Amino acid sequence: MIVSISRIGQYVDKEVTVRGWMYNKRGSGKIHFLQLRDGTGMIQAIAVKDQVSDEVFEKGEKLTMESALAVTGTVTKHPKFEDVYELQVKDIEIIYLNTEEYPISKKDHGPDFLLNNRHLWLRSSKQWAIQRVRNTIINATYEYLNNNDFIKIDSPILTPNACEGTTELFEMDYFDEGKAYLSQSGQLYIEAAIYSVGRCFDFGPVFRAEKSKTRRHLTEFWMMDAEAAFVEHEENMKIQEGLVTFIVEKVLEKNLKELEILERDIEPLKKIKPPFIRKTHAEVIKELREMGSDIGENDDLGADDETILTQKYDKPIFVEKYPAEVKAFYMKRDPENPKVALCADLLAPEGYGEVIGGSQREDNYDVLVARIKEHNLPIEAFSWYLDLRKFGSVPHSGFGYGLERLTAWICGAKHIRETIPFPRMISRLTP
Repeated sequence: MIVSISRIGQYVDKEVTVRGWMYNKRGSGKIHFLQLRDGTGMIQAIAVKDQVSDEVFEKGEKLTMESALAVTGTVTKHPKFEDVYELQVKDIEIIYLNTEEYPISKKDHGPDFLLNNRHLWLRSSKQWAIQRVRNTIINATYEYLNNNDFIKIDSPILTPNACEGTTELFEMDYFDEGKAYLSQSGQLYIEAAIYSVGRCFDFGPVFRAEKSKTRRHLTEFWMMDAEAAFVEHEENMKIQEGLVTFIVEKVLEKNLKELEILERDIEPLKKIKPPFIRKTHAEVIKELREMGSDIGENDDLGADDETILTQKYDKPIFVEKYPAEVKAFYMKRDPENPKVALCADLLAPEGYGEVIGGSQREDNYDVLVARIKEHNLPIEAFSWYLDLRKFGSVPHSGFGYGLERLTAWICGAKHIRETIPFPRMISRLTP
């Protein structure tokens, strides 16, 4: 019977076959401890010389790192650790025997070497764990949004214009149609869809040609954008609060083993419960200055500012109502103070900083035209977007999260390049 390692606990004292790869081996002349991985989990298979045939023991002897194999044996509980199982080997089938030395060994490797061998580095236990947490975050996002009346709407990757200008976008010639750009966000398109479906979200790759080398930036990353009709600023933040709380709960429910591999302290994650902290931009500027920052009154928060602020608190922080002049043209202004926008960035604790950006959208046609002109954007490129305010315009809001930033925070990863299978940065396009 072929079984996956993740389900091995259901077969104690039974004979099963596990297919996968040997990622490590130790032992003496009388016993082999084979560390196996099949994609769903890891297990130790024990081959004792006087309990298997000479042929089987010799196979265990010549197995090399990352060789592919099928191991048949009896499932037993680990003598010391609860919910840990072992496989007492009866037979070994070598599916592929590596004859070359595996490039990634237990010794320390620099980041460039590991990124050059990303296609192999993905097999390591920590990278395996990060990708499984990432998968849980994706599935939890779908579940939460679907349960709150959002449906998925796919937005185009090739666009004729940008959400916030084209200075940091990848540009291309698009046949006879002129310039096209790789999308930086699906927001504008799913705004159009809310007039059909009410609430929706997209989830896909986006691209930014920003020449940044910080630990928080990639040129290609995955983003979830959500938009909802009849939702205003306060409710928009509550939806985000609920989503992040739900995601963290799901990771703690499904990925404790992965978090243990990552040596992630889960106590901070257990504190992620609503309500989150809320501060205005003005309040945060004052607080940062008291902490030694030289940030200006109309400045956006930089990475260093976000780091020192979020190290101070053990819950996510909504920083809301930024100066309107430094925010995007589509953000609605606060009727009580037109100098600020009805927007909020959600900053993750423990020094991780911004993971979500959102706002109430401007729903008045004339005001939106004026904003587009103020930002020196071409009116004709946004004619279809303006149409949304001509026919049945309603108050609406939305937000977007960066999957890699969210994954990095929850996993405790130091750099988001580890949270995407194949990172693209300004100096890296391979493998």
